[in-house]
Amino acid sequence: MSTDDSRPMTPEQEYDFYADPRNQEPQGPARRRKRPMSAPVPVRFPADLLEEVKRAAEADDRSVSAWIRRAVEHELSRPA
Repeated sequence: MSTDDSRPMTPEQEYDFYADPRNQEPQGPARRRKRPMSAPVPVRFPADLLEEVKRAAEADDRSVSAWIRRAVEHELSRPA
């Protein structure tokens, strides 16, 4: 979504857009994950590394969990 269909909305514009209750209704059919998730796996990171992960996830507009899953999938797809 964008304000003029050529640039993505800024976080502030997104906030304003979704603050309107009319823009909070789900659109289209429900989407399911491609495969079910397992139980959560607790993983600890040094504070500085976790901050880097958070910044990278934010830059990719992903949750930290989604960013870590993608990083793990990427590493597993590489030859050993």
